[in-house]
Amino acid sequence: MPDTRTRPVIGVLALQGDVAEHLRALERAGARAVPVRRREELEATDGLVIPGGESTTLWRLAGSFELLEPLRKLLRSGLPAFGSCAGMIMLADRLTDGAAGQETFGGIDMTVRRNAFGRQVDSFESEIALDGLPGPPLRAVFIRAPWVEEAGPGVEILGTEERTGRIVAVRQGALLATAFHPELTPDTRIHELFTDIVKGRA
Repeated sequence: MPDTRTRPVIGVLALQGDVAEHLRALERAGARAVPVRRREELEATDGLVIPGGESTTLWRLAGSFELLEPLRKLLRSGLPAFGSCAGMIMLADRLTDGAAGQETFGGIDMTVRRNAFGRQVDSFESEIALDGLPGPPLRAVFIRAPWVEEAGPGVEILGTEERTGRIVAVRQGALLATAFHPELTPDTRIHELFTDIVKGRA
């Protein structure tokens, strides 16, 4: 368990995607943020962020870097993790409309649809009210975003997209996932929430 008297060490899976943006947001949220590309770096963290990017690329690179099975085992043993956009896809136990043979890290009992909100040209921003997050609605950036088609009984639904009613933020235990990119806005509340989860305070 991390020592709550010090800043937790939170890794950002640095294979592809919004790595630098998550590192900066975590530092502002009170964590010590480090990029992770190797198994020994992963095992030295108190928690992990899986960034947005392209989920099939993340899957293939995780296999190439021999991180796929180690990360699955760490998630099963209780490593806190937060996935945004493609990271949400990678934390899903089940995919619909996935690429042929596509695998995930898993951990959250949910079914996620890739690119559910449309392609790059369909990117948009929306105000999202998240359960348990104090303050005004969050300005959420959706880029080729997934959504949650089905959530298991142990999954807490934190937020839905107002226009479609689709699930876009969930939590199961120490695992947190959003369909949008909180790292692309100045609002650090999602990263603060995840830092508190890692500390055992939320």
